[in-house]
This record gives sequence, structure tokens and C-alpha cells, in this order.
Amino acid sequence: MTSDKVTIRQVARLAGVGLGTASRVVGGKGAVSPAKAERVRKAIEELQFQPSHVARSLSRGTTQAIGVYIPVLSGTFYTPVLQIINAELLAAGVQMMVAFGSGDGDARARAMRGVEFLMGRGCDGMIGMALPLLDEDLAVLGKKRERIVILNHSLDAMRDRCFTLDHYFGGQLAARTLLEHSHREIAVIAGPSSLPDSVLRMEGFLDQLDSVGIDRRSMWIVESDFTAGGGWHAARALLDSGRRFTALFCANDEMAVGALSCFHSAGIRVPHDVSVIGYDDTPSADYSAPQLTSVHLPWREMTQNGVWQLLNLCYGLSHPVVHDFEIQVTQRSSVSSPGDVIHP
Repeated sequence: MTSDKVTIRQVARLAGVGLGTASRVVGGKGAVSPAKAERVRKAIEELQFQPSHVARSLSRGTTQAIGVYIPVLSGTFYTPVLQIINAELLAAGVQMMVAFGSGDGDARARAMRGVEFLMGRGCDGMIGMALPLLDEDLAVLGKKRERIVILNHSLDAMRDRCFTLDHYFGGQLAARTLLEHSHREIAVIAGPSSLPDSVLRMEGFLDQLDSVGIDRRSMWIVESDFTAGGGWHAARALLDSGRRFTALFCANDEMAVGALSCFHSAGIRVPHDVSVIGYDDTPSADYSAPQLTSVHLPWREMTQNGVWQLLNLCYGLSHPVVHDFEIQVTQRSSVSSPGDVIHP
């Protein structure tokens, strides 16, 4: 008999026990005499019975599934984050269910729909990446909100379940790196102003320049979309503007890689003619040409600790959890002291 035709009732019948007894053996909960438990196990083996996921969930009181909300289904940044989450969940015997921001409305509305979708599917808990919600949004979820962990964003009402990085300090480090290499004519490709972490890294960067007398109002700054294509087009606009610059700060690595490609096409040598620094220190920074100097953010450590916190909450585990993570600059070959100033 094949497993897809076998029911727990048939197992109980073959073992000569009641349905409740067979269910307790399958679910691993409740008292059953050794003799009856052995008969049930033999019946399971003989019938090749495999309990359904729904049946296991009912017996355990959990679905053994964690929901993960990601704002966008694009780019190279979120894939490594999902891989880290998935690896940690699988190690704990838990499956991952993913929802992406989509549909009408702003980022907050899309995020709320994603959260409601995942929690409505019976997920034991949820991880939200850069979840742009307010405290009152989560209040409508009732007790379910107690099993939500947020990555790369912080809410006052649940700080112990928020895991984020000091993006203001990260922006300061990017500026200090360029200043230490004697750059003062600096251009910027910023990220979306709708994202809090994007705003923070820019505030840190510009405040650091302000502290040494570089007026942000005189700088060439353009907002782009965190994609390589956006970086390429912004860099092209910078060259077309005729502005003098010796260094370019890109608010993420994808835009920096796009800018490097644009400069290469225009015959501009990096770092001899212009220096470029990125942000995030994603794997692409190691493989760009030249290799990209970037602000290193410990995304792996932050993500792991967020997952561990949720596993502790949902399944009574005891992973050690920390909330403080070190940020530093990974020095590669795309930044040096000024050579020839660009005259587009």
C-alpha cells in the first residue's frame, strides 16, 4: 500500500489500538504503553505511513513554518539575506514561507498586506526585513505581534525584537574614508529617501563633511533606486553635468558597480582619475573592476541573531542573542588620493 493512500485510522486498525493511541504515537505527545507504541510503529513501517504536515501541525500546536517579508523581488542584496534565514531555519527543522511587497499603495501598505498574509497562513512567527511599519500597525495583530522580529528597522514598542545597524555611523565612516584620502570635491548617488536606513546613511555622510567645512549645498547629489542601472544613469548624469569631482560616494554597492561601469565606458580610470566608495560590502564588491572599497555592514550576524531570537520565542530554544554589531570599512582598490580632477 502506498503512503498517499494510508490514513492514521488504518494504522490504528492494523496495530489493534484506538485512533487516539495511534495519533499520540505519531505526534510524539501523550502517554502510550511501550507495547502499544511498538505495535503502532510496526504498523507505520508496514503500511509506509507518512503523516501529513497538517496532521503534524495539529499534534504539535505549531506549523513549523516561519514567514519572511522582503520588500522587493529584485537586486542582489536580499538573496544572501534569504539564504542566511533559510539555513538557520532548516537547521532548526523549520520551513520558510516568503512574501514580497507588491500591489497598490505605499511601502507601509504593502508591508502590512505581507504581514497579514503570512500570519494568516498560520506561520508560527515572522521576520520582516526593513519593515516600514509603525507601532499602531502592529497593534492590530494582537498577540501575534509578539512573535514578529524586524531586521534593519526599529520600533519603540518592540526594541528587543528589532535588529538593525547604525547606518548614521556607517555614513560617517564612508565620509571619513574619503577625507582621509584628501578628497574634498565629492559627489553623491543617494538611495531612496523613502527608506529610513537610506536617509540615516546620508545624514551621517553629510554631517561628517559639514564638520570639516564642506557645504552640502554646494555638492552634486542625486537620488537613485539602489540598482546597478540606477547607478549607471546617475553617474552618466554626473559626467554630463560638468561638475568637478575627485570622489563619488554611492549609498549601496549595486549603484557603485553601475557607476564603475559607466566610468569605464567613458574612459575614466578608477581610482587614478576618480575614487568610488560603496556601502554594504556585498559579495559584488570583491568582484567589481576595480575591487570596490565599501562600508562593511555585518548583515550575516544581524540576520542570524534576529532568526535566533524568533526561534527562541516560537519554539522555546535558548540561542544567545546580541543586538550590537561592528561596522567598519573594507579597503580595496577603488579609493586613493586624488589624481587628475575630472573635467567632463
